[in-house]
Amino acid sequence: MTRCGEGAALLLAIAVLLASGTARAVGVEERARTQCAACHGADGRGVSDDFPALAGQHADYLARALADYQHGARRNAIMQAQVTGLTADEITALAEHFARLPGPLRVRR
Repeated sequence: MTRCGEGAALLLAIAVLLASGTARAVGVEERARTQCAACHGADGRGVSDDFPALAGQHADYLARALADYQHGARRNAIMQAQVTGLTADEITALAEHFARLPGPLRVRR
């Protein structure tokens, strides 16, 4: 392969990786708007007191909770069904999505 061909192949590989990351991010936001919003609300603040607010929580806490549901360390049939089949990257992306949303908790001074 020529230098020009190697460079083109490298650029193509980078473009594919960037596109797949973008597609994954869009998929995470779509999942949050559809599946997660049914209980946790479109804004991540929960639809009632029966469902916890996810917005503004720490990403590492949310990722751990999702992984715990997935592996059975936390037991909730609805959540276990929701996280079945998620990859570690998808769990991280979902956790980061909800962590970025403005949360309902405030510090009083």
